[in-house]
Amino acid sequence: MSTLQSFLGGRWIGEQADKPLRSAVNGDVVAHTHAETPDFAAAVRFARERGVPALLELDFQTRAQRLKALAAYLQENKEKLYAISAHTGATRADGWIDIEGGYGTLYAYASMGRRELPSGNVVHEGPAMQLGKEGHFAGSHILVPRRGVAVHINAFNFPIWGMLEKFAPSFLAGMPCIVKPATSTSYLTEAAVRMMEESGLLPEGALQLIVGGTGDLLDHLDGQDMVTFTGSASTAAKLRAHPGLIANSVPFNAEADSLNSAILAPDVTPDDEEFGLFVREVAREMTAKAGQKCTAIRRVLVPRDRLDAVSSALRERLTRIVIGDPAAEGVKMGALASHDQVRDVQAQVDRLLETCEVVYGAADGFKPVGDKASEGAFFCPTLLLCNQPQCEGGAHDIEAFGPISTLMPYDDIEEAVALTAKGKGSLVTTLATKDPAIAAKVIPAAAAYHGRLLILDREAAKESTGHGSPLPMLKHGGPGRAGGGEELGGIRSVKHYLQRTAIQGSPTMLGAVTGEYVRGGAVIETEVHPFRRYFEDLAISESLLTHRRTVTEADIVNFGCLSGDHFYMHFDDIAARESQFGARIAHGYFVLSAAAGLFVSPAPGPVLANYGLETLRFVNPVHIGDTIQARLTCKRKIDQGKAAPDGTPQGVVVWDVQVFNQNSELVASYDILTLVAKHG
Repeated sequence: MSTLQSFLGGRWIGEQADKPLRSAVNGDVVAHTHAETPDFAAAVRFARERGVPALLELDFQTRAQRLKALAAYLQENKEKLYAISAHTGATRADGWIDIEGGYGTLYAYASMGRRELPSGNVVHEGPAMQLGKEGHFAGSHILVPRRGVAVHINAFNFPIWGMLEKFAPSFLAGMPCIVKPATSTSYLTEAAVRMMEESGLLPEGALQLIVGGTGDLLDHLDGQDMVTFTGSASTAAKLRAHPGLIANSVPFNAEADSLNSAILAPDVTPDDEEFGLFVREVAREMTAKAGQKCTAIRRVLVPRDRLDAVSSALRERLTRIVIGDPAAEGVKMGALASHDQVRDVQAQVDRLLETCEVVYGAADGFKPVGDKASEGAFFCPTLLLCNQPQCEGGAHDIEAFGPISTLMPYDDIEEAVALTAKGKGSLVTTLATKDPAIAAKVIPAAAAYHGRLLILDREAAKESTGHGSPLPMLKHGGPGRAGGGEELGGIRSVKHYLQRTAIQGSPTMLGAVTGEYVRGGAVIETEVHPFRRYFEDLAISESLLTHRRTVTEADIVNFGCLSGDHFYMHFDDIAARESQFGARIAHGYFVLSAAAGLFVSPAPGPVLANYGLETLRFVNPVHIGDTIQARLTCKRKIDQGKAAPDGTPQGVVVWDVQVFNQNSELVASYDILTLVAKHG
């Protein structure tokens, strides 16, 4: 059997076999951990001294491109991972969540990074705020990469996705990471890390792996570092109280197992489509990954007069689930991840039975299929009933991290919401209803106790990813028992790994720091129209002050006839005089069109396309007889490494546009987004 190795300091460490790791399917030894104790202080130094500089040689856009390429490499080699994943007890469908969900998360962050992050390694959280009366002093915020290491401590249930969901935002933020997977399934994580290293896409020191214990690792961290954790609430509490983390104010993010709920609303009857959707969702969350999901439904809240119907429907559905070796034909549910996990789950079920009774369990014909299934870590889906859910404790406190759920009857929807809150905070709750009024009542009331809320009805079910599917672009985390952190959440989660700093100074200085034009700062005016510049040649703050145009009544009439916009403020002289503006005014969109006519360079050139406006505001009205003038300034350049359909390389340029009247008053303000060609 192979001996797993840690990847630390740029090399693979571990030759001497130590703890055997057994297959969850047949009990055979899959691999051993290594006996050598790594030098964790050296691993932290390596991340800081080699990993940080290597990552910062790239910028946000380049790191996003690397993530995409890394995702593609894992996708090309995924079958090697599926073969190993089977030993964790996962079916092909379970492995899909872990493996393809893992590299899918890399794709998602790569896409979000390309769309939302700038070139360079400074994110400007604008707009800048004027702090002085005359505009010479301003303030804003920037986000920059931290100069430390992110330590990711992961759970056993998702050996690949659990690693990649944390790796993606930290890598994109320019922060190297040290990954510590749960030992029982670390053989799959090790295989994935080897694959990532072999891709040649990882900068030196960007990713390190620990197989086995963390030793004194946390003692070597400081305030520039971060720790993220996924696992039990009790372990999260111990880690959070680590003396070194407290003494050095090391940021700590936890995503803990929680007692998630599903509520069948009182408007749903057994004849409704939503009833079947609810039962299917509960059964799926009990059996997918054999119930070993931090988001799995642990408490099933149903109206008291629907209890028998839900119970019968769930029993019937669970009876049809074939359990056993994932390689055997027809198997829909595999094993728990380890034999230790079987003992842990059984112990928790025994505790639950002090306040609950069995509705469906092993006595209903549990017989896993497979040649050596008796040696595997299989556990029967178990449905319990708590007849007194108003009492504290029991299923509101005890989580059996396997295919276990508990039915709880309620008398009104307010009681249902109160029962979910007894779990003291969860990652996700599902509400099945067909009544928008119930959703509008329940969701705001429940939101204080849950990180994510899924409203399940027949319309959403056509495309819903389900109760237990965290998405990279949405928050994954919850309050209270669930840890209080945020694992995912799109660019929000990337910002967890960045330092936010307030900056103050003149607009010119703020522009120099942020890498984008700040209004009021110095501009660059040349004889060359900015639209005639190729992407590489265009400078931030390069600006054009246009000629002027006087707005006439004919302009307003012609624009109204062309657009069909005959709003009274543009055409009814009496009504306009009685309005707050005192006279007829030009259409706001005419002002935009007229401004474009002032600053556009009409001949073919490097500017390929205008694909949108942002931050549009009409600040002051434009009356008949007013004279307008525009200033166009290069605000920001983003090199996404893309090309036009004909192969022409191009970048994104954001232009700041200000339109003034004859009194130098701002009448319109907006950003234009354009694609600008690079030198071929």
